Amino acid sequence: MRRRTAVVALAMTLAACGAPMGDRADGAGPPTAAARTAELPSGVTYQRSTRTLADGEPVRVHVLAVAPDSRATVNAVHGRTLAGTSTVRQLAAGAGAAAAVNGTFFDVHTGEHHGGYEGDPLGIYGTDGRLLSEAANGSTALVLGGGRPRVTELRSATSVLSSDGARRTVDGIDRRPGRILGCGGVSGDVLAGTDRPVTTPRHGELCVDESELIDFRPQWGPSSPAAEPGSAEAVLDAHGTVTRLRSPAGGSIPADGRTLVGTGGAARWLRDHARVGHSLKVMNRVTDPRGAVVGGRGVSFVGAGPALVRGGHVWINARANGYPASALTTRHPRTVAGVTADGTLLLVVLDGRWPGTSVGATFAETARIMVSLGAVDAVNLDGGGSSTAVVDGQVRNRPSGGHGSGPGERKVSNAIVIVPER
Repeated sequence: MRRRTAVVALAMTLAACGAPMGDRADGAGPPTAAARTAELPSGVTYQRSTRTLADGEPVRVHVLAVAPDSRATVNAVHGRTLAGTSTVRQLAAGAGAAAAVNGTFFDVHTGEHHGGYEGDPLGIYGTDGRLLSEAANGSTALVLGGGRPRVTELRSATSVLSSDGARRTVDGIDRRPGRILGCGGVSGDVLAGTDRPVTTPRHGELCVDESELIDFRPQWGPSSPAAEPGSAEAVLDAHGTVTRLRSPAGGSIPADGRTLVGTGGAARWLRDHARVGHSLKVMNRVTDPRGAVVGGRGVSFVGAGPALVRGGHVWINARANGYPASALTTRHPRTVAGVTADGTLLLVVLDGRWPGTSVGATFAETARIMVSLGAVDAVNLDGGGSSTAVVDGQVRNRPSGGHGSGPGERKVSNAIVIVPER
């Protein structure tokens, strides 16, 4: 495999982010110092710089760029189980990656209430064309594989068809029944503590539903979560044949099959239409705003939001992604994915919560940085304490969310990895 030496730390000060929304940031100044080098695949580069925000505060910017003709593939990965968490370094090492950044938001609070499930992704997530977490419908996502990287809004729809002809909507994929953090699900969800129906994304808020059908695949882990009395679970073999109907739900997931967990009315549906010997066909469909189907072999879905850049201009659809107005003015560490006009993928991490060295950025400041880097489209990924950039097995930024997992590293649900071609 051809490799080349890429500069991995370049300390520069750039005057950026002072322009109004939609304007290109000021140009880069000359580098003031060069630093370490690392072996990266041909067509992949890493640079570190420091920029000055409009009020004079600094922000450190880490940029991984993957050219369309690079000798590398980019995809999403999770750990041994979808329900668990790992550091970005661990995920990169497990994938044999030259570099990686953190990926989707995840339900960090699930682990507090239901131990062992803290890796549950929020919003759409999938690898190799397989949908492993449903979309927060209408929210923005990064699509990798199958050609040029894309930033677009996605919806997912999942249903199950029984051999007796009955059909039902599947509410979720690989998550605890009844708990929809971030909302944006199908009908029947209400905002926790109220009776108000919610079907649009509500970032950071919890929706609940007492009647849900959830699809569990072996990627979730060895067992489905224990559910309430009265719940039911259909165990399916590799051919979709029901081999067991257990109640209450909670138990082993076949390595070559799946289970369907039902609560409330969904449990009654399983008892009526998922009897032993019946065949169940689960169907997934992911679509973009035009209604075109998105997916296929080798495709990864990385849900996040909001969009930050569209058509080469600052374009922040915070409301469509469920963010309150207060989220627009707060500086945080950020992880962002962008695509340039020639199809180069940009994976960018901004350090924050580091007074005097790097204060993070608002959505608008981050968007202007992405425009200045040449992005024509960009999307915000999980940030804050999750923001991590790994190159050549080393953490190159200063993560702010340790939780005892290393020097500042937070364990996360998944990562976007850059893997050298073999």
